Amino acid sequence: MTRYFNTEGRCRPDLHYMVPLNERLKMIKEQFVDREKYFVINRGRQYGKTTTLMALADFLKEDYIVISLDFQRMSTAGFVDEQSFAVRFICQLEKMTSRKRAFVEGIDEDALRELVSLRDRTDVSLDILFEGLSGLCEASRRPIVMMIDEVDSASNNQVFIDFLAQLRGFYLDREYSPIFHSVILAGVYDIKNLKLKIRPNSEHQYNSPWNIAADFDIDMSFSAGQIAEMLTAYETDHHTGMDVSAVADEIEQYTSGYPYLVSAVCKMMDEKLDRENAWTREGVEKAVGIILKARTTLFDSMIKHISENPDLKQMLYMILFQGERVTYNQYNHTIELACMFGYVVNRGVEVQVANRIFEICLYNLFLSEEELTNTMSRRAKQDRNQFVIDGRLDMERVMKKFVEHFEEVYGSNDRRFLENDGRKFFLLYLKPIINGTGNYYIEAQTRDERRTDVIVDYAGEQFIIEMKIWHGNEYNERGERQLTDYLDYFHQKKGYMLSFNFNKKKETGIKTLVFGDKTIVEAVV
Repeated sequence: MTRYFNTEGRCRPDLHYMVPLNERLKMIKEQFVDREKYFVINRGRQYGKTTTLMALADFLKEDYIVISLDFQRMSTAGFVDEQSFAVRFICQLEKMTSRKRAFVEGIDEDALRELVSLRDRTDVSLDILFEGLSGLCEASRRPIVMMIDEVDSASNNQVFIDFLAQLRGFYLDREYSPIFHSVILAGVYDIKNLKLKIRPNSEHQYNSPWNIAADFDIDMSFSAGQIAEMLTAYETDHHTGMDVSAVADEIEQYTSGYPYLVSAVCKMMDEKLDRENAWTREGVEKAVGIILKARTTLFDSMIKHISENPDLKQMLYMILFQGERVTYNQYNHTIELACMFGYVVNRGVEVQVANRIFEICLYNLFLSEEELTNTMSRRAKQDRNQFVIDGRLDMERVMKKFVEHFEEVYGSNDRRFLENDGRKFFLLYLKPIINGTGNYYIEAQTRDERRTDVIVDYAGEQFIIEMKIWHGNEYNERGERQLTDYLDYFHQKKGYMLSFNFNKKKETGIKTLVFGDKTIVEAVV
């Protein structure tokens, strides 16, 4: 059977093209499992948690008994009280141990039968359950590793918190009361936030029973090199003639290695584009465009979280449109929430949107809220047929028409208006023009309150546009030099500059500047 790129559920190397995980699994085993750590793999949705757990179970089975459970398979009724939870827990454990014998080689059958028999008792509690688990761990010939996936399914249930408390108690006393060698929980929320959801008052907010857990600091994103390994396997099967390294790098640039997005981009190129011409830089751009138009559970989840958390929405808006530099602070609930969901990452000391695709999705979301009523967006829709000639985007004409419309509509507005909203209105004008054919994103390294670089990918061409607030001639000239350096970085000969000038004597319009072999088209509003 020919392998394919998978975006539904866990990946299997026999069925799917996937990044090799052996090095990651080895690190988890040596740094956490072998050292008897209890820990949580908490990452954003579709970040490869289940795939990693299942691969890890197989990786560990030579040295450990591996008991793997999934709380998503437990109904709400299973968390009503201790007895219901204990019975459902035992039922899952029995099924797992009977079906996956290779994973439980060395388990003590008598102790297992005694534990399973507890489900028939009418007085079974967490205390009784854990005495049975302790007996199983003590009697078995090899150490037992417990894995529980989808712990978020239990997040609003006090009985699960009590279950964690039991694990903690046995962990602290395991010299005298045998228990699991290592425990691995997986979900989006970390355990502190599970506690937060159940007990939101200040007294209990940070009183988590899982303070024994080691910090799981293994990077689960994919590097360009790892993506290239996956593409090499695909190329061996299909002989497309792709430049594996270049395509892998472009995918990494758009996804920052977010596992689901990596697979989704590859899947679109493989299934939705002409295979012979898909595996190029332009093919990656087209695939990203398809993903952004699709209704996915990942994007649905993002929009839901933003709508439910106004502070999160405001922070993302300020980062994207106002160039606000947000310093990372682990005790800031909004920042912690955004990191936990995987929407932002901590780079250096500042928070940044996690990847280009998320960034474009967020820009599209925020802009769509104003698109129907915004004058610049309506003007762009009226103008857009004049900007593409023979399939190529005329960016200079885009800049010229934007200046004309902006001066007409907003030229009399005050400085504060331009500082806060000027760049947003350019994106509102740009979006309908390139929508459907091109993508745009903001270069994170140059984004601040004074300067923002917009990168437009359109039909295989790249356009670099620096948007900045006017701060005098000297600053402007420095910006021109910076832009020429930036063009070198992107291997471009032509760049564009949009200046929002507050000087009453300013000269609005378009001019062309030449710096050696570089040309800059500068627009002033």
